[in-house]
Amino acid sequence: MSTPIYIGYYFKIQPLQPATEILIAELGYAGFESFVETEAGVEAFIQKQEWHQDILEEIHILNTKEFEITFTTQEIEQVNWNKEWEKNFDPIMVDGVCSVRAPFHEKPNVDYDIVIEPKMSFGTGHHETTHMMIQHLLQSDLENKKVLDMGCGTGVLAILAEKKGAQPIDAIDIDNWCYVNTQENIARNQCKHITAYQGDAGLLEGKLYDIIIANINRNILLNDISIYVKTLSKKGRLFLSGFYQEDMQLITKMCNSYNMRLIEVIERNNWIAAYYELN
Repeated sequence: MSTPIYIGYYFKIQPLQPATEILIAELGYAGFESFVETEAGVEAFIQKQEWHQDILEEIHILNTKEFEITFTTQEIEQVNWNKEWEKNFDPIMVDGVCSVRAPFHEKPNVDYDIVIEPKMSFGTGHHETTHMMIQHLLQSDLENKKVLDMGCGTGVLAILAEKKGAQPIDAIDIDNWCYVNTQENIARNQCKHITAYQGDAGLLEGKLYDIIIANINRNILLNDISIYVKTLSKKGRLFLSGFYQEDMQLITKMCNSYNMRLIEVIERNNWIAAYYELN
């Protein structure tokens, strides 16, 4: 098996926050696989076969005047991802009741302890979108609810759903690495009611859920909301994130057109996590 070649991007950012977190999220949606935060900014890596000349065109934060972001690139051999993220991955706590940590971190005394080994997948809980979706789930009654985690990344939200009593749960991601990593984290957390799939919203035909979680990006959400609604049960709940405050009106308008009403919004550093309910 040949060693994959990667393209490394080395970003210098001023000021660092919230630009670093926004940049990591946008790069993740563009196909970058792994990130290392540095004192100057962030290093981001993508497989050469997935890279193209216009890869940064949809990275909106690079065009903002609020931050000064410069970068250099380099073609590199395979990186020891585990070593890199172990150096940079700190445990997090959400609302004092849910921890997201790596296997080598000490186990805390909390209601919901989630052990994640993210490797190249997106969704450790550090980014605003995942953090806010965790908050939504902590506030929700999930007991015996059928749940879909769409764009599952590491599977962290599906795992929390099971820990809160949801079953059965489907976790779907289009990326093979995320699919495999979700399976690993399902086993790591001894979950019994989560099934992982690789694919997109085309897998939802004939499915029915009480709750759908979709932490993806604006364009995919706008394209797939109609599909989500078809798979929601009566009074079904839809939790959406992966978009900015300025996209909120567009997302809500689309949801309203499919008879869904906005219930609650959480905002962190201009990122939004919105909760809608089917009328």
